Amino acid sequence: MSEPVDSGEPPPGLRLTTAEWGLWQAFRNGTEHDLRHGEAELDDPNGDHVWGPERTVRARVIALLLLHGPPPLLGRVASLHLTGALVSGCLDLAGGTVETYFELRQCRFEEEVRMPEARVNTARFVDCYLPRLEAARLTTEGDLHLPRCSIPEGVRLTDASIGTDLLLNAATVGSGPRNRAIAADGVSVSQELQASLLVTDGQVSLRGASVGSSLHMFGSVLRNPRGRFALYAPQMTVEQVASFGDAGRGSAPHIYGTTPPTGTRYDFGGQGGTHPWAPGLPRTGWDPHRTKHFQCTGGMVLDDGRFGSSLVIENARLQMQRDQELSLRRITTPELTFTPQLPERGLVVLSGASVEKLMDRASSWPGDHRLWMAGFTYQHAIPKEGHFNVRERLQWINAATAEYAPEPYEQLAAMYRNSGEDTNARQVLLAKQRRRRETLPLPGKLWGVLQDWTVAYGYRPAQAALWMALLWLTGAVLFQAHRPPALKGDEAPHWNATLYALDLLLPVISFGQDTAWDPGGGYQWLAAAMILAGWVLATTVAAGATRLLRRQ
Repeated sequence: MSEPVDSGEPPPGLRLTTAEWGLWQAFRNGTEHDLRHGEAELDDPNGDHVWGPERTVRARVIALLLLHGPPPLLGRVASLHLTGALVSGCLDLAGGTVETYFELRQCRFEEEVRMPEARVNTARFVDCYLPRLEAARLTTEGDLHLPRCSIPEGVRLTDASIGTDLLLNAATVGSGPRNRAIAADGVSVSQELQASLLVTDGQVSLRGASVGSSLHMFGSVLRNPRGRFALYAPQMTVEQVASFGDAGRGSAPHIYGTTPPTGTRYDFGGQGGTHPWAPGLPRTGWDPHRTKHFQCTGGMVLDDGRFGSSLVIENARLQMQRDQELSLRRITTPELTFTPQLPERGLVVLSGASVEKLMDRASSWPGDHRLWMAGFTYQHAIPKEGHFNVRERLQWINAATAEYAPEPYEQLAAMYRNSGEDTNARQVLLAKQRRRRETLPLPGKLWGVLQDWTVAYGYRPAQAALWMALLWLTGAVLFQAHRPPALKGDEAPHWNATLYALDLLLPVISFGQDTAWDPGGGYQWLAAAMILAGWVLATTVAAGATRLLRRQ
């Protein structure tokens, strides 16, 4: 079987069965070889019905056709289209080169499919049962499709290179005795990675993965009850959008896909129920008119990821233990949409992340100091749903800082200032000073309370102006009742208690009253106190006016 078959006839010792002979001829003709009965229950690859020899094709025959197949008939293009077959033995294409297109639909494989180090054009397994797929360092010129496949012992695509799209839509993947359901560290996908409605039992590992277009996980259910992470994808690069959201009418075009030119509109209807090899996992069944949430049971790690257009975590259901986390450390993206349902346990970590526009909702962020965002920077924060006012933003920061840290307050204030909301920016900086006051020793706390009560740390100039007006009125009343003696009786100006009190309060402007009269006793101390208060309050008012003019 090592020599190419040039005559078009099978090797003499191969002894093809009727089903295999039909596949041989269909390969040369480039047509489909369909072995189904025509009844859905009997044709279900995951079902309990026995498939007899009339539907059995040996894996070695398929490998011979793909690696050393006969020439096509004149005017035809050789390709392998096999539907409804039981594939006996191990389909082993390891290290081989497959130039012809092949597609297997609703087939049941007895043993794992091996394609490590292989080179193929386009490979499609649609609605098949595969015990396991071993395809580390696989290289494809076109697509690798696994929609609606059941793979109970997992998929390995470590360092694989996919020429166009990788499709895992509506697949159900287990991990068997291993920890990982999908091991795809370092995988490179030139266009889209579509994994919507995917159901996994075990870790999905995409560490260092590269996606040339978009990553979609609409309505997927990721579960890893035996490990810490359900999705482990640090250092991933997605050139456009990475979506973890609802599967519904709006996301249907992304789920069905549009490549290749003939389309990939596989039927995702299904019959529901549970898988015979994984009773805890639901069988895929989806109505595009109904919404199905993205669910992740276990930690979700996207640390150091680069998302060229946006990262969307929308209405997702996150079920984590106390030591698990949704980690977005040091990610970089122009837009982050963060509107998951509030996780009951676990951490949300944004430390070091850099985002231009944050779109969120108040109810999605956890409290009880389960939010970490030290070094998190953003240019704009826009509520995606409902209202998210400055008080709620401050509560958001307080939830993220068990101990006082100035950076989150300064970042939020800078965002408001850049948006022209100077009042909100001052309110944030005032909250920062109040939070800082809690860390000071007792004398510092007392001085801080005095500053807050009188001038609000300088961030409320109107409050300082009110205090100045109150001191002016008090001083005018007291000095009107007790006029001080003149320093030079014959040169003293006409007495005016209102101007005298104003002269004491204003540190620069002089009306000639404060230098002409000589208060004594307690009134001398009152005058000195008014002078000191005037310096503090006038400086505060001037600083507030300067900030207002600068903004205008």
